[in-house]
Amino acid sequence: MTGNARLTEQNADADPIRQFRKWLNTAIKTGLLEPTAMTLAASTTSGKPSARMVLLKGVDERGFVFYTNYESRKSRELLENPRAALVFFWAALNRQVRVTGRVSKVSAAESDRYFASRALGSRFSAMASRQSSVIPSRATIEKKVAEIAAQYPNGDPPRPKNWGGYLVRPDEIEFWQGAGNRLHDRLRYKKLRNGAWRIERLSP
Repeated sequence: MTGNARLTEQNADADPIRQFRKWLNTAIKTGLLEPTAMTLAASTTSGKPSARMVLLKGVDERGFVFYTNYESRKSRELLENPRAALVFFWAALNRQVRVTGRVSKVSAAESDRYFASRALGSRFSAMASRQSSVIPSRATIEKKVAEIAAQYPNGDPPRPKNWGGYLVRPDEIEFWQGAGNRLHDRLRYKKLRNGAWRIERLSP
């Protein structure tokens, strides 16, 4: 199915994760800039929302995985209210995917494996940063990174305990395919209590 094809109940996969992977693979093969970029929206228990762009680092039958500092603003919000929304938008393909679900941390082992796969400079930056906290200048964080790099001349720093992954377990995923005259195709998958998915067509 190309970016301009219709999205129908007949050609959509019965499993939304498989459907998402098809669309993501198309975005990657098309050569789009940052195809794994997604908006992550979270809120406090009082309902104060915030959103930011993060990168999807894994998707499987469990859901969607991203990594961050566990002391960041987004992490504090997810601790208060462990529900989040994700939005993927591939403008060149006229496609959008919206996800909502519950959020939990991935295992320490999973976070360790991903941290070890990152570029060395990115690992040092993760160790140095107190994400979302106020700092006096850029020089402050650059100095901290240099100090940490000097501590690990062999280039094998451990994952900091305040950094790791989150898993968004979806209970609703909507696929949006743009169409002419604003008659867009919108299919929403809702997870039922028995674990199956129900597909519903939404008005554009």
